[in-house]
Amino acid sequence: MQLTQGIAHVLPATSSGDIAWMLTSTLLVLMMAVPGVGLFYGGLVRAKNVLSVLIQVLAVFSLTLLLWAFYGYSLVFSGGGALIGDLHMAFLHGLTPGSVTTTGLPSLPYFAFQATFAGIACALIVGALAERMKFGAVLVFTAVWFTLAYLPIAHMVWAPHGWLLELGALDFAGGTVVHINAGVAGLVGAALLGPRTGIGRTSMRPHNLPLASLGAALLWVGWFGFNAGSSLHADARAALAFVDTLLAGAAGVTAWLCAEACIKGQPSVLGGATGMVAALVGITPACGTVGPMGAILVGIVSSLLCMWGVTGLKRRLRVDDALDSFGVHAIGGIAGALLTGIFSTPALGGLGPTDMALLRQLGVQALAVGMTVAWSAVAALAAGLLVRRTLGMRVTPDHEHAGLDTSSHGESAYET
Repeated sequence: MQLTQGIAHVLPATSSGDIAWMLTSTLLVLMMAVPGVGLFYGGLVRAKNVLSVLIQVLAVFSLTLLLWAFYGYSLVFSGGGALIGDLHMAFLHGLTPGSVTTTGLPSLPYFAFQATFAGIACALIVGALAERMKFGAVLVFTAVWFTLAYLPIAHMVWAPHGWLLELGALDFAGGTVVHINAGVAGLVGAALLGPRTGIGRTSMRPHNLPLASLGAALLWVGWFGFNAGSSLHADARAALAFVDTLLAGAAGVTAWLCAEACIKGQPSVLGGATGMVAALVGITPACGTVGPMGAILVGIVSSLLCMWGVTGLKRRLRVDDALDSFGVHAIGGIAGALLTGIFSTPALGGLGPTDMALLRQLGVQALAVGMTVAWSAVAALAAGLLVRRTLGMRVTPDHEHAGLDTSSHGESAYET
C-alpha cells in the first residue's frame, strides 16, 4: 500500500482507461509475435525445422526488446533530427512512472507498446530466412538491420520532426515502418543466403497446416492491439481502427478464397490464412484514417495483390523467400500505404488531412514507400554482407539436410 501511494504522487493525470488499453494492446501485440508468428511460420516449414523457426522468432523478438531499451527507443523518440534521434534516453534514462510523452500518455506504457512493434518487425524477417540460416547469424543480422533500418524509418515516420511525418506521410500503425521495412529486409537476406537445397526438386510443403492456421488466428486477434492500440487512447479513433481491422481481415479471407476457387478450382486453409494476413498488413497504415467501406476495399485489393506477390512476382524474382515475407508483408504494406493516400481523403469518407489534395497525398505516400524500400534494402545488404564475412550465413549442407532442429538445437519436435 505504501508503494502504491508513493507512486500515485508522481503519476501523471492520465485516463486510467487509456493506460489500461495501452497495456492490453501491448499484450496483444506480444501475442502476435510469440506465439502468433512463431506458430504460423512453424506450421509452414518442414517438420525437421519447426523448432528452429520457433526459437528464432522467440530469440529475435527478445533480443530486439533489449536493444530497444538500450538505445532504440531513444534514437527513435528523442532529439529533433529529421532522419534519426539522439541518445538522450539511452538505457531508458528519464523514463519514470511520472514521465509523459508528447502524446500525453505515460512514457512507460508507450515504451512497452513500441517495443513490441520493433520486436515483431524483426521476427517477420525470420520467415524469409527459414530452414537454412545459422542461428547466430540470424541474431547478428537482426541486430544490425534493426539499428540501421528500423530505427531511422520509425523516427522519420512517427517521431516529432521526423522527415516523412513532416511531409505528411500517413502510417497509422506501421505499414512502412514494420511491414514494408521487414519484407524488403527478408527479400535481401534470402537473396544473399541463396535457395534452400533441393527447392524445385523436393517437396517444401507445409508440415502442419492446423498449426499454421492457429498461428494466423492468433495474429488476427493480436492485430486489434497492433492497430487500435496505435490510437494511443481508448477513444473513437481506436474504435474506428478496431472496426477497420475486423472488416479488412474478413474481406481478405473472402477475396483470396474466391480467387483461389476460380483459379485452382478449390479454396484452401493456407489460402484463407494468407489472405487474412495480407489484408491485415494492407489495412495497418490506413486503419485510423479510412472508413469501414474503404477498409473492405483495402482488404480485398491487398489480398489479391499479395496472391500475385507470392505466385507470379516470386517466380520472376527467383529468390527463395521461404515463407513469403516479401510477397505478403512488403507487397501488402506497399498496397496499404498507397491506398491510404486514396481512401483517407475526406472526399471519400476518410479522416486524413483536409488541406492536402488526393494526388499530393498519394505522392507523399509513394515517396514514403520508396524511401522505406531503398533504405531497408541497403541496410539489409550491409547486415548480410557483414554476417557473411564474419560468422557465415548458412548452415552446412549436411546440417540443412538433417534439419535445423537436430543439427542446430539438438531437439526434435516429433519423436518417431
